[in-house]
Amino acid sequence: MGRAGFPARPFGSNDQPDQDTPLTMAQGMKRLGTPIAALLGVALIALIATSWLINRDALRKAVEAQIRDVTGLELSVAGPIDISVLPASYISFHDVGLKGGGTSDPALRVDVLTANLRLLPLLLQRFEIADLTLLRPRIHVSLKPDGESNWTPFIQTIARTMKPGAENQVSFSEIRIQDGVLNYEDAATHATEQFDDIDLSLAWPSISRSFAATGQFDWRGERVDGSISFADFVAALSGDRSGLKARIASAPLKLAFDGSVANRTSPMMEGTLTIDSPSLRNALRWTGQPQPGSGGFGRFALKARANVVGASIALTNVNVELDGNAAEGVMTYANNGRQTLQATLAADALDFTPYISTFRLLASGARDWNRQLFDLNGLSTTDLDMRLSAARLTVGPSKLGRTAIGANLRNGTLALSVGEAQVYGGIAKGSFGIARADTVADIKAQFQFTDVDLQACASELFGLNKLSGRGNINVSLVASGSSPFGLVQSLDGSATVTGHDGAISGFNAEQLLKRLERRPLSGGGNFRNGSTPYDNLTIAVKFSDGVATAEDIRVEGPAAKITMTGTASVPTREYDMKGVASLNSASGFELPFVVQGPWDDPLIFPDPESLIRRSPASAPLLDMLKDRKAGDAVRSAIERITGTAKRPAPADSPTAENAKENAKSN
Repeated sequence: MGRAGFPARPFGSNDQPDQDTPLTMAQGMKRLGTPIAALLGVALIALIATSWLINRDALRKAVEAQIRDVTGLELSVAGPIDISVLPASYISFHDVGLKGGGTSDPALRVDVLTANLRLLPLLLQRFEIADLTLLRPRIHVSLKPDGESNWTPFIQTIARTMKPGAENQVSFSEIRIQDGVLNYEDAATHATEQFDDIDLSLAWPSISRSFAATGQFDWRGERVDGSISFADFVAALSGDRSGLKARIASAPLKLAFDGSVANRTSPMMEGTLTIDSPSLRNALRWTGQPQPGSGGFGRFALKARANVVGASIALTNVNVELDGNAAEGVMTYANNGRQTLQATLAADALDFTPYISTFRLLASGARDWNRQLFDLNGLSTTDLDMRLSAARLTVGPSKLGRTAIGANLRNGTLALSVGEAQVYGGIAKGSFGIARADTVADIKAQFQFTDVDLQACASELFGLNKLSGRGNINVSLVASGSSPFGLVQSLDGSATVTGHDGAISGFNAEQLLKRLERRPLSGGGNFRNGSTPYDNLTIAVKFSDGVATAEDIRVEGPAAKITMTGTASVPTREYDMKGVASLNSASGFELPFVVQGPWDDPLIFPDPESLIRRSPASAPLLDMLKDRKAGDAVRSAIERITGTAKRPAPADSPTAENAKENAKSN
């Protein structure tokens, strides 16, 4: 035993302290580093020797064979070939064409095709490609009418070489495309597209069955970021089911899909589809789709469960937002030579004002009809079948309650149907149709308003602001024209109004009749004040070439009643009507009157001859008119009494000279 109870060191052991151990380890590392350095030196010498001894012709053939086996494309090299082992191992082909499927025209041309080689196999004189880089490729894709393309052999070869147990397993797992151009043409539709400045990376790792492509490209003046990945690339190429994730992001539009894909007899996709755009109108313009109308179609977002079969897309669990309007339901879109959209949507509140904001019936003067030509191009590009319901609906100044609307657009003919709408305090039903014939629109409208507020309804629909009360309105109209003014010129049909418990503003028939009954010649007063209350109102008019003819107009009030005949011109928005107002009293006093002038501010005045005949003092004057000598003087007196006297002619006018000559002769 050693001192202090410690065991004695073995015989022959070094008595140096334990702190000498690091020196021993350093010596060991030094002894180990020598063979490692020697090994690296041997590898470097081998690389240098390989670069001298490499069979360049064999390397070229091996690389071309691997590219052919993996892609199914034959290489045609017209330019020089560069081979490097150090510091990087690669082979570059210049001015390359790749073709397949027995076609004479290359499907792909590349300025420089570089194959990066795996280092260790290269030392053993085995040539294996690690990845490919295509600099400035020009890719041509041609789709045949039968659905096949010039790239079908390429896809079939990839599917065959990547299958488990294949004789020639894929030898490289990534292709990088730099500054590429892709041209696409569809022989069936004659559609062409071009994608420029393509920077793309295609990867199918050998340790998994997945495939991913990410990159950027220019399309129609916009830079697009995109990515796509298949969970089972072999299954996808073979037409079997595979997981799929895709994303496209650009300034006009963002689109994402997460689901599965298969292509047994026709392409099928199922999953979650998300679309977002700051302006649907700009997105449609960018993608080459027709733009509907000229108003609205701004902010757009959609999320739904999508089921794609061929050229048809069925969307369920739809949540869609457009111009601040949000709705839920189902949608179907198909593009079999003609675009078709079907939808059934429900919403809490909708505002249609943005879509009619650019459509104005009246010109800026508010008295003349708009003469701007219709833009009917949107009626001929898409078929539409939509069912829409909303708890609240806003259309310009009109506020509607619960509303159910159907819209059908087919072959340039639009049909709108209102199943039921709560509007103007009542219920509205009807239909509206537009058929396009070149630049002319054929319009047909039929509406029934039941128990509505006549003041709000007549003001918003017909521009009449003199009527109040509640009642029913039935309208049946047809017209044809290339502008709102053209439509009203050809307006045909009929309209009826029945009202109760209201009033007609602009004159007080009872007050006027009582005053004129006492003093028939109290003329010159203002007949356009107050209002005439009524218990029952009946208006029936018939339209022909823009002129409304009164068939039955009756106003029955508590103290007076009114009947009217005449016409109203829709193009000029003017009245030319006559009527008779009578008191319900025992006297039964009646007064003919005239209504003339614009709709919004007509002139209403009594018939002058009737007033004169009712005056005991003035009635004999009418008989004196038969006397030629007294006729001129009597007529002048009558005009002064009724306020219709004409201004004297200027002193130097021919009429004044004639008057002077007549005075001299008399």
